[in-house]
Amino acid sequence: MSDILDQLDQILEQRKTQSPDKSYVSNLYNKGLDHILKKIGEEATETVIAAKDGDPQKIIYETADLWFHCMVMLAHQGLSSQDVLLELQRRFGLSGLEEKSQRKK
Repeated sequence: MSDILDQLDQILEQRKTQSPDKSYVSNLYNKGLDHILKKIGEEATETVIAAKDGDPQKIIYETADLWFHCMVMLAHQGLSSQDVLLELQRRFGLSGLEEKSQRKK
């Protein structure tokens, strides 16, 4: 399934060069980081509401929106889903408490 993440990463990079009036993602890039972060906040709230409602389809739908907008933010910052996956891989096998204690203050 990481193929879909790679495909999305590629598309998000391509959208950087497209006209904002032809692409939703290009429009987000054009509006800047603050707008992208606002969208992430909105999607996070919608995800929380969906989870509280308990409807599996809504949870999946809203989580997909949240992940997508997080990927837009990553691409805007010159990062990719692979960077996040590598960090998750680094943490794999560590207890959450151990990982948290290793973080820089």
